[in-house]
Amino acid sequence: MKHCCQRMKSAVASECEQHVGRRDCPDALINYSAKFDEYGIIVHDGGSSSISIDYCPWCGSKLPEPQRDRWFDELEKLGITDPIEQEIPEVFADGRWRNNKKQNKSQHPTA
Repeated sequence: MKHCCQRMKSAVASECEQHVGRRDCPDALINYSAKFDEYGIIVHDGGSSSISIDYCPWCGSKLPEPQRDRWFDELEKLGITDPIEQEIPEVFADGRWRNNKKQNKSQHPTA
């Protein structure tokens, strides 16, 4: 993934030797979801929440439009209405689904 600037790239890739996960580390501030092409400020409350952001806090660049709604729309086209309960094609686990529509259909026979 190409991020808007080096500071953003470093922020979303940061790792901590003292904490198992990025969300456990108070120094990890920004989350990037490749699945939704979405950036957010991590809410350090023990959960997985983040607050969506539209602009890079360092360089001010406009960040990509989140693809969360489109992700659900594409799954619905495949007959998947509850991605928590139903099995979804592996390609939807990350950003591959946005770039490879043919593969999406071939991995789910009801398409």
